[in-house]
Amino acid sequence: MKRTMNKIKWGSYMLIALWVLGLSSCKKELLDRTPTGELAATVFWKTEADATIALMASYAATRAVFDRDYYFEGHSEYTRVRGTSATNGNILRGDAYQGANYNPSGYGGSFDKYFRYLYGSVNRANYVIENINIKMLPNATGATLTNLETILAEARLLRGMTYFRLISMWGDVPYISKIIYDNSEVKEVSRMPIQQVKDSIMADFDYAVAKLPAKSLGLGRAAKPAALAFRGKLNLYWGSWKKNGWPELEGFQQNASEATAAFTAAANDLKSVANDFGLTLYKNGDPGQIDVLGKADILPNYYELFTPKANGNPEMIMVFTHNGTPTNPSQGEELMRDFSGRTIEGSQCWASPRYEIADRYQLITTGDFAPKMVQLNPTTNPAARTTLNSAVNPNTYANRDYRMKSSIMWDYEQTIGLTSLKSTGFSPFIYRTWAANITLNGTKYITYNTDGSNSGYVFRKFVRNYQGLGRSEGDYAFPVMRLADVYLMYAEASNEVSGPLADAVALVNRVRARGALPALAPAKYASKQDFFNAIEQERIIELVAEGHRGFDLRRWRAIERVWGGPGGPGVWRQDTWGANQQRYYQNTIDRVYQQDYIFRIPPTERDLNPKLTQNIPWR
Repeated sequence: MKRTMNKIKWGSYMLIALWVLGLSSCKKELLDRTPTGELAATVFWKTEADATIALMASYAATRAVFDRDYYFEGHSEYTRVRGTSATNGNILRGDAYQGANYNPSGYGGSFDKYFRYLYGSVNRANYVIENINIKMLPNATGATLTNLETILAEARLLRGMTYFRLISMWGDVPYISKIIYDNSEVKEVSRMPIQQVKDSIMADFDYAVAKLPAKSLGLGRAAKPAALAFRGKLNLYWGSWKKNGWPELEGFQQNASEATAAFTAAANDLKSVANDFGLTLYKNGDPGQIDVLGKADILPNYYELFTPKANGNPEMIMVFTHNGTPTNPSQGEELMRDFSGRTIEGSQCWASPRYEIADRYQLITTGDFAPKMVQLNPTTNPAARTTLNSAVNPNTYANRDYRMKSSIMWDYEQTIGLTSLKSTGFSPFIYRTWAANITLNGTKYITYNTDGSNSGYVFRKFVRNYQGLGRSEGDYAFPVMRLADVYLMYAEASNEVSGPLADAVALVNRVRARGALPALAPAKYASKQDFFNAIEQERIIELVAEGHRGFDLRRWRAIERVWGGPGGPGVWRQDTWGANQQRYYQNTIDRVYQQDYIFRIPPTERDLNPKLTQNIPWR
């Protein structure tokens, strides 16, 4: 009896539960292809077009587990994620992320749905890989063979990326390399040791490096630099785990020589991405122009990088595309809804900067940190707005890294309000003064309204400043690999092997220059540790709200460094007025720290499959 894709039923097993992702209606441009779910194998897999259609569905499934990675930033100390705009049944807009915990602690047991969606992405990639290998490659020749190998390489890259995310969170995971048509096929699958899964991921990345073209075939389609970058990143993470250990993963052993080999391989790949493909930072790293304090008519180039103006630029090595418009809203990204407040199309401010991020932005005059800000309450202290270095004095934010104005808003900074797809003019943000009528310099305004910020700041990053699209209709191509990240990963990997190298310092300085910062002072790279600190600083600022920091803290074994060790008083997150807002890791036992370093294998999967063992802290 012929098996057709539409025979798969919704189930709770890890591979089947998200199979529907690949069969859902796909987006325009990259993903606007007829779904394959209704086509029998006898009439499909005949042409390159068939293979491309299936690949687009694989991109759709993988997009669903990567294009809202900014939620993961809540696992760090600098971004608050109080919830998500993803809702049940909203498959194309990020249902995978729904219902999870994005606080800095206690999150490891809440990603069961995400686990299943990841395996849905794997299964969709396997569908492409297996059918091309069996039904198409054996008889392909010439240009057709080359094109099919390119499609296969893209699918293998997507599968490798997905398994990379799985091992980053759960360590040992089941490895499936064939199409699964029925839940019974995965009833007794066991977890594979992480070393073996890593080797399989590496094989996928190796194939992608060998077969992908140097340049993308279209916006959102991967090319060789993406494969090299992800292979380098995998080796960087492997080196970090082997260097720092992963005691929560049973059987995992530290090994200094393996770490060095992995860091060396990572540096080689990442250096190739940086040097061999003619890639440049957005607008060649030019910081652009910046408006005066309190104005936003002119914003630096870094701000534009996170708007659709940057779609297709060379810095974006790999992206997942969207095409949310009033006529096609189901394919939109939710960045505006997640990052902005009610003033902007009724958005909900699910993600906001924490107060502590502001002190990380350095001065363009010195290239180093400013004195730590003073927190004053303007309702009880009449001098709060004028006191030197006060967090509520707008002048405190003068001469800072251009990425600060591009990324966050503080008191009296302005943004464009939007209602019913039309501009309502500029709206100044004033903490705890929501939707109030005020007059500034003779001009009347209504202040920025948000119910999601309790730090004294809101994000400007990812928030559009032009009319025409609703809060859920964005068309931004969300980056999962950027050149700036590659520069910083190369610097980190090479530093682990050789200490500070001149070319690595130069790349870090290139990232800093986009913020109009001067080059690092020699003291900042006088030793391996000094240079690591400088790299970490740039990762915090350059990549804020993109979903990297939580993964960095875990691979560096740095959670205790940030929040203090077990049994301690914990750390308060505060606001610009000096008020305590949330305290994390107060009197926390060691087991909770362990659970934050590795995620729980979903109990529902273990109930259905007794061969799925559980990670140590969750037993």
